[in-house]
Amino acid sequence: MRVIAENSFFCYSRHVSPMAATLHSLQLVSAIVLIVLVLLQRTSGDTASNFGDTMSFFQTRRGVERFLFVLTIIVAIAFAVLSIWVIAVTK
Repeated sequence: MRVIAENSFFCYSRHVSPMAATLHSLQLVSAIVLIVLVLLQRTSGDTASNFGDTMSFFQTRRGVERFLFVLTIIVAIAFAVLSIWVIAVTK
């Protein structure tokens, strides 16, 4: 087994299994993707500011906006499942 230098910033202990390391990596990637997806979504405040903040109306999600919304939900669920799985594997 390869030992990473103990002074390294990303230092895993010597007892971390390859599966746990993989799950941590997947969790990090899913967290970054989730942040990007949330930031890409248009908020309702964007449309209200275009009309002087006095008009508010309900608009259904269509096309890319709906795709981003559904993808955000899927990635959030995947992140939650990965988090629970990491806890189960590392105990």
